[in-house]
Amino acid sequence: VRLVESGGGLVQAGGSLRLSCAASGSISNINAMGWHRQAPGTQRELVATIATGGVTNYAGSVKGRFTISRDNAKNTAYLQMNSLKPEDTAVYYCYAYSAYGVAGWGQGTQVTVSS
Repeated sequence: VRLVESGGGLVQAGGSLRLSCAASGSISNINAMGWHRQAPGTQRELVATIATGGVTNYAGSVKGRFTISRDNAKNTAYLQMNSLKPEDTAVYYCYAYSAYGVAGWGQGTQVTVSS
């Protein structure tokens, strides 16, 4: 599975960004898509996931501010990030998950939130 991300950038605290993740290749095996993020000096952490049926899961730190969605016809997932905080600053990695485990990772996109 090939995943191509877009939509990162620099935003002030309280602002919004939307990330996109377009999947291609063996997409029929994908059960879920989502994002992890990694800030400098920290481990990669789960941000949000969405299953094929639409069930979503969020990290506690982003719940109520971030919304993950998926357009199955376009094989694309989206992460709408509102009320951004400086602690949301990280590289965000899209991923796809199949019954066999992680099917692929995106190239990563930088999100920087200034205070």
